[in-house]
Amino acid sequence: MMGLKRHKNGISSFFIDDKYHVHRHILLQVVILAISVSIFFDAPDKLNISLNRFYGWISYFLFLNMLVYVNTYVLFPRFLAKNKVFAYIISVVLFTIFALFLIVILQELFYDIAVTHQQPSGIAIFLSIASSMCTIFLFLGGISTLLLFKQWIISNRNINNLQIATFQSELSFLKSQINPHFLFNMINNANIMVDEDPKMASHILDKLDDMLQYQFNDSIQDNVSLKADITFLSDFLDLEKVRRDYFEYTVDIEGSIDGVEVPPLLFIPFVENAVKHNLDTNRSYVHLIFRMKNGCLFFECENSKPVKPVKRDAGGLGLTNIKRRLDLLFKNNYVLDVAETETTYTVKLELNL
Repeated sequence: MMGLKRHKNGISSFFIDDKYHVHRHILLQVVILAISVSIFFDAPDKLNISLNRFYGWISYFLFLNMLVYVNTYVLFPRFLAKNKVFAYIISVVLFTIFALFLIVILQELFYDIAVTHQQPSGIAIFLSIASSMCTIFLFLGGISTLLLFKQWIISNRNINNLQIATFQSELSFLKSQINPHFLFNMINNANIMVDEDPKMASHILDKLDDMLQYQFNDSIQDNVSLKADITFLSDFLDLEKVRRDYFEYTVDIEGSIDGVEVPPLLFIPFVENAVKHNLDTNRSYVHLIFRMKNGCLFFECENSKPVKPVKRDAGGLGLTNIKRRLDLLFKNNYVLDVAETETTYTVKLELNL
């Protein structure tokens, strides 16, 4: 059965699921730790682990955390998440200036981590400030990009869940439209036979009991076995045969249908329609064929037409519903053909299971 499926992806789940909240923060701290430990190296091969450098690393580590968490829990949700882009840019600029002052203070406190012990030139100061601002902007931009990506995943998941809920609601509605229609016909048939033949009426009610159990128990599932659905159709046609003297039906199964599952009550509208429109005082029939081949289920329902033409309810509720159900369940993975001659009416349905 084709249809919408709940979106399950390990990466997206890690980004948004609450159960990974702690894991995300641990990973973030590992990344910040990896960035901040570079402060212990004066050169790629020269490690400096003095006490002053250690204090410098602590302050740098906390400084990076401040950039991340202020942006994550204050600036982003207050401005960018609400599409207040201009306000977000202004707040980031102000926050960056504040961060630069903080860097200067930290460098004064931990002089050992300063780039040079000599008095820098004006150009060097300008380049240092510009470089630091760009670094902070890029750092905040990277964090914001991840937050936007997370928001995009949440939005997609919400849309997907909404589509699934709509899809299931519509299917339930369509199924509920079929049940009362069918039940009314069956109870009416049993009511007629009570007066004419009580024993036969009892047989009808037994059959009807089996069919009702199928409807109330199995048909509420997403899928049922094809065998159970065929049994249901056979019971329906058997009841119709009891009610009508010149009615015949056949149900042929070609290929193995063991383990084949289909949505419940998928074929009954076709069969109901066939029975409804072949009423005749002479011989009338309904022939059903189920053929399983290469993962495809071929269903054919052919019924005789009465000698005296009867206006056919081609756009009836049952057929309209079943076409909508087919669209929802199988999308483009089905083919439905209807052929009509002077004596027969044939429905052919091919399902790619």
